[in-house]
Amino acid sequence: MSTWIILGATSSMARAFAREMAETGAAVLVAGRDMDDLRALATDLDARGAAAAAALYFDAGDPATFAPIVKVLGATEGKVSAAVFVGWMPSQAEIDANPSLIDQVGAVNYTGPARFLHELAPLIEERGGTVVGVTSVAGDRGRFSNYVYGSAKAGFATYLSGLRNRLNRSGAHVVTVKPGFVDTSMTWGVEGMFLVAAPSAVAKSIAKAVEKKKNVIYTPGFWWIIMTIIKLVPERIFKKLSF
Repeated sequence: MSTWIILGATSSMARAFAREMAETGAAVLVAGRDMDDLRALATDLDARGAAAAAALYFDAGDPATFAPIVKVLGATEGKVSAAVFVGWMPSQAEIDANPSLIDQVGAVNYTGPARFLHELAPLIEERGGTVVGVTSVAGDRGRFSNYVYGSAKAGFATYLSGLRNRLNRSGAHVVTVKPGFVDTSMTWGVEGMFLVAAPSAVAKSIAKAVEKKKNVIYTPGFWWIIMTIIKLVPERIFKKLSF
């Protein structure tokens, strides 16, 4: 049996991906801070065909919550896979007004997920499995409007690249996911959104990437073109842009 642990499982993208995995017959453990919501989600996943479903407490900013989850996964049988959907994006204006927020942005978007995956990595090396790490197109280049959030996502993407190199040696795999604008609570009300994707469509693209063992995907796929153009803009011009 294969078991998935999904972190940040109450987000709309994570819910949709959890349902995709449940329908394959895998065991799906959903983790986050809202236990009532997570228990309801686990019940839904059970009804959708998951071999088993349960809710676990996880806080990316509290490393003490990591080891108990790894212990639960260690007691399962078969492959162990993890999908990281946790994220927090205060506005750049909020961060400029209160620079202490940088610590939390880093903990939620990078250091917390990276530390959890590092604690889980030996089990995945032993059993096999897949890691899905959700970063963001914001990490491809530091933009005036959200460069603190983008830098945290860039750090996590670099970590995933190294983890992919490590786990490949044992036959496990890491998929780095770079979503563009997705209809989630995190993007609700944010100005400048365009070509906003449905969470269900993003989840299907991630599930397909897992099946095909893709290394890095942009989702929806047209974001690869958009970000390639943005990365090619010379710095002397880019530093004058305000988006």
